[in-house]
Amino acid sequence: MPNPTMTKFGYPGSLIREYRHWCVLLRHAQATLGALVMVCKDQAVALPDISSEAFAEMASVTRDIEATLCAFRPYQKINYLMLMMVDPDVHFHVLPRYAQTQTFEGIEFPDAGWPAVPDLSQAVLVEDDLRDRLLAELRGVWPTAAEESTA
Repeated sequence: MPNPTMTKFGYPGSLIREYRHWCVLLRHAQATLGALVMVCKDQAVALPDISSEAFAEMASVTRDIEATLCAFRPYQKINYLMLMMVDPDVHFHVLPRYAQTQTFEGIEFPDAGWPAVPDLSQAVLVEDDLRDRLLAELRGVWPTAAEESTA
């Protein structure tokens, strides 16, 4: 059963990949092109409260995220933000960072905070068809099942 944070970020419609303890979702508000949310499925509201298994699996999930985002659009840096001010379940906002504005389907996605802190207030909202095409692109370059540690 999805937790409230998963639901808030559009699960299951925004799901890119689900693991035993984590799910990776597309952020509706693309602060940078390819912005994701990595949500822990454990009942935990603080990082030290997630299970040992979730901690161990996090290595595979982040490896898959970075391989996928690099294949999608090579980025210069990547930020994992654990904000949790509004949504209580353990989760990270994953933002690939780009020195130049990225374009997808003719739409520009600037990295408004580059080269400093990401500016989440300048996000491009992806809806309907654009969201579906972006999901398809990311799913298409995700590591194959043989390379994953999914349950």
